Amino acid sequence: MVVTRDLKSADAIVAIFASVPEESDLVSLREQAGQRPVLITGAATNDLASRSIPELTGVRIGSRSPASHEVRVRRVAAVDPRAEGDLLVLTAWPLVDKVADDVEVLATANVAFTDHPVLTWRASSGIGLLSLSSDAVWSNRDMLRTVQRWARHVRGISEASTVRVGLLAYGAIGHEHLSACVAVPGLELAAVCDRSQARLDAALVDAPDVMTTTDGTELLNSPDIDLVIISTPPDTHAMWALRALEAGKNVVMEKPMALTSAECDAVLDIARTVGKTALVYQNRRWDSDFLTLKRAVDSGRIGDMFHLETFVGGFGHPCNYWHSDASISGGAIFDWGSHFIDQIMQLNGSPVTSVTATNYKRRWLDVTNADHSVVNVSFENGVNAEFIHSDLAAILKPKYYVLGTDGAIVGNWRHERLLSRTGIGTMAEELFAPADAPADLTLVNSDGDRTLLAPVQPREHGFHRELADQLVAGLPLSVRPEQSRDVVAVMEAAELSAASGSAPVTPL
Repeated sequence: MVVTRDLKSADAIVAIFASVPEESDLVSLREQAGQRPVLITGAATNDLASRSIPELTGVRIGSRSPASHEVRVRRVAAVDPRAEGDLLVLTAWPLVDKVADDVEVLATANVAFTDHPVLTWRASSGIGLLSLSSDAVWSNRDMLRTVQRWARHVRGISEASTVRVGLLAYGAIGHEHLSACVAVPGLELAAVCDRSQARLDAALVDAPDVMTTTDGTELLNSPDIDLVIISTPPDTHAMWALRALEAGKNVVMEKPMALTSAECDAVLDIARTVGKTALVYQNRRWDSDFLTLKRAVDSGRIGDMFHLETFVGGFGHPCNYWHSDASISGGAIFDWGSHFIDQIMQLNGSPVTSVTATNYKRRWLDVTNADHSVVNVSFENGVNAEFIHSDLAAILKPKYYVLGTDGAIVGNWRHERLLSRTGIGTMAEELFAPADAPADLTLVNSDGDRTLLAPVQPREHGFHRELADQLVAGLPLSVRPEQSRDVVAVMEAAELSAASGSAPVTPL
């Protein structure tokens, strides 16, 4: 067995065997692990004749399931006390037919109305077994978090109590956060703060028992609040985040984190000092079309991606609220760019080397945001990306246009219409903005064959579920604060470039 990474700093070890291990491999693994728990998976579970695996794990494999099928994995409360429903994984897997008396079964799957253990732990040997192991398993985030919870459980680490949430400002996004706090196990909506009594009354319709206040300081100082979700205008995000962190609260901010990278750094520095979480609500990472695009790119379906374009907008007057006031919102690049530039950076993880941008002001002179903005981002690995936001686009470009060495993906906007009957019996048609619906993604390979990609269906309230997992169980987050800070740095560089005749600017 070849060990490819230093295991000294690991709290637990997951050993994924690419081939059936020799007995000496297992002995070596156990010696390297010391007192740390080990989870064996991969090809080790396929050896039906092995004697070493049953002796170590207390689990005997009897046969294999039929060809790959949808496996419903049910976790016990000990490993995931807040589990909702079964996990679905498409795979073929070896069926466990017997476990020793001292083996703890932490997850099962059903075949022909018979439950089979798929995740186990044997304290006497310090070894567990995961009989499910395939690309589908390891690309399933819920399965990964189940394995992380296994590691915490077998080490005797208990979960914290429910996180009490206070909403600071209850504007357009407030109901989304309220609904998530009500629906997600581990989160409890405790308070809502807004200067408008009408908005507080609206919150009370959906959460009648919640405490309300018009005083932000009262919310931050409340001993009954663990987490503050900040939905104030962008130019105040950093100020409120700093105050909340200094008051000992965890923080979630609406996008962007702040209007400058220096403000972001101040927030992150305080968060590290006080040992609290400071995150940005990058909710567009859970959009169905983006998840579908990312899966296709990451799996190599178009080869190596080298060029990416994104677009949002249309032709029409911008909103008359603070979103269109550049001094408050940061400008057009900061508004939608907080989502699209984040998506660009998620699709290509290489460092950004330079940014150029152009802002056009041609028609909507009553607002201060640019009418049309173009941002070009160059990466260290040679990939180039473009983001366009426009209020002057009478014809829409595709939402996504991605080129790779073996193909391309185009994401075309949908134009959704809702027909309804009025009170007097006539038909009424309501048109939805294209940005309100996911794009249809088509993959075109190098031979010209076209495939409409099946959309990935995101789990509802995905961000908030991860947030609860992190604060309650200490599990890692896919949205990291440093990533949101780097998005601000790119947008900041774009505005500097636009103000200097589109000169290249390196993000701070």
